[in-house]
Order: sequence, then C-alpha cells, then structure tokens
Amino acid sequence: MGSNQATIRKKLMTWLPVLVLVLLFAMSLSISLGAASIKVSMVWEVIASKIPLIKEWVSSDWSASSETIVWDIRMPRVILGAIVGAALGLAGAIYQGVLRNPLADPFILGVSSGASFGAALFFVFGWQVTWLGNFTLPAVAFLFGFAALMIVYFLSRVENKARLETIILAGVVVQAFIGACLSLVLSLSNEKLQTIVFWMMGSLALTDWSYNQVVLPIISIVVVISLFFARELNMLGLGEEAAYHSGVSVQRTRFYLLVLASIITGAAVSVSGAIGFVGLVVPHIIRLIFGSDYRLILPLSIVGGAIFLVGADAFARTVLAPREIPLGVITAFLGAPFFGYLLRKAKRGYF
Repeated sequence: MGSNQATIRKKLMTWLPVLVLVLLFAMSLSISLGAASIKVSMVWEVIASKIPLIKEWVSSDWSASSETIVWDIRMPRVILGAIVGAALGLAGAIYQGVLRNPLADPFILGVSSGASFGAALFFVFGWQVTWLGNFTLPAVAFLFGFAALMIVYFLSRVENKARLETIILAGVVVQAFIGACLSLVLSLSNEKLQTIVFWMMGSLALTDWSYNQVVLPIISIVVVISLFFARELNMLGLGEEAAYHSGVSVQRTRFYLLVLASIITGAAVSVSGAIGFVGLVVPHIIRLIFGSDYRLILPLSIVGGAIFLVGADAFARTVLAPREIPLGVITAFLGAPFFGYLLRKAKRGYF
C-alpha cells in the first residue's frame, strides 16, 4: 500500500506541473490569437504589469488598445474557459466514478438541461433581482440545474436506495421532459429566440471579469472538497459491497459526490451555456494514459479539462474569423466520435 501511494505521489508530482505548464502556454497562446494578433511575449508583459512589485520592472512600450484587448477582452474570456473546462472535467470524472458508467458525463443527469431551461426563462421574462444585478442569470441557471438533479435523485430512490441504472434512467427522463419545456419556451420567444439558441450552443463571448468572480469561488471550494473523495471513488469502483466492507457509506457518499458534481456543472453552465462532451472526453483520456486511480484522475482531469476548453475556444474564435463558431459545436465535433469509440470499447468490457 505504501509503495502504491509513493508511486501515485511520484506520478502526480511529475505530471501535474507538466500539465499546468501546458495550460499556461495554451492560455497565453489563446490570448495572443484573434483579429488583432499580439505577441505571446507581450501578453506576459501586460500581465506582469498588473502584478504588484513586479510591475515596477516592466516597461510599458505597448499601445493602450493592445492592453485593453489583452487585459479586458481576451484575458477574462480565456480564464473563464479554463475555469469552466476544469469544472466540467472534474464533474465528468466524478459522474463516471459514482455511476460506474464510462458514458456518463455532467449532462446525463439533466443538470445542463435544467440550467438551460432556467436561462431561457430568464431571457424570455426578463427576470432581474436587484441585489444580484448581473449575477441574476448565473444564479437562475444554477438553481434550475440543481433542481433538475434533485428531481432525478428523488425519482431514482426506491426503498431509500438510489440504484445506478435507475439514476441514469431518471436522468434521461428528466432531460427529455425539460427538453420539451425548453422547446415550448423557444416557440413562444420570438425576439429572444436567437439569444437563447446562441446561449444554448455554448459560448464565452459575453464574458467579462465579473463572470470569473461569480464562478471561481464556488468551483474552487467544490474542487478542494471533491479531491478528498478520491479514496471513496476508488472503493466505489470495486462495487457497492466491496466499498461497504471497506467502511464507505455507499448511499451517503454517492449523494454527496453527485451534489458536488452537479454544483460545479450548474455553476459552469450558468456562465458559458451548454458545452457538452468535455466531461466525457477528458477523464477517459486521463484514465487511458495514467490508469484508473482517482487520486490521479481527479486532479489531472481538472487541468486536462481546462486545457481542452481553452484550446477549443481558441479554435472556435479563429478558424472562421471574423465569424465565431459556437463553442458547444467544436466540443461536439471532438466529443461525438470519441463517444462512439467508447461505445465500441464498452462492448469489450473496457471500464
């Protein structure tokens, strides 16, 4: 056991810094790309000029417009992409571990559909809570997504137990029902239709620093808590009975993990729209490369999800510039073939 822990720690200490460096490179490259091309070195100089103590050593030899593009336009967008990607990557790893289903991702339980439905109602009826201000939309989307999860969990409980296959089936049912409600709202929202559809396809285009301030504290807290459940996820992977005899309270642990995963999914979807397949693709790539120990899968899926979404967003912004492709379209193009690959592998007992 001690040798195994040392091996896991060594892998984590080796690969986590590597992935963080890849993420920083991807973020700086993404910030430099766009209609106005900016050198990567200038990106770092602008960032350094905003850091106390360090800014005294930086000579500001760039234009005001370049600084605005880097700091006020692209920087908050890229950081939000990293936050959302990290949240979806972690949520996918948790869902797959709890449900023991390689095809599970943050959207299978209807959380995404619930959040999208809440956002659609917000756009149609113009709900605005004065003291929430610009945070009203994220708050409404999050509450509806969380409500969808609670309905799924309630429907799946039989004799005070939530069976795995029942959770997935309940998720499909709730997702279908909410999809019908969403279609009804779309049919009644003439002038808001384009806004709602664009939001549902996923985008980081309307981002500013305030969005990061909304989701970063929520996601950071949940990430830290989730990392403490790595051992329980390993035990759940051995089966309910083995987990129970290892001292894991199966039902309670499963409930806590589903709530945590759904909170970060709801928070991410509330600021970026429905971006699918991140939580499906990233944890599987991590599992294929580093094995099935959740002490590795959880932290590496967080960084891997951030890298994946930052890269996808850069591609969405630049491949058909000046036109921007919805981010959800890019992740679907990448994720759908991978989903088919997993289906084929699942038939041979891959998971």
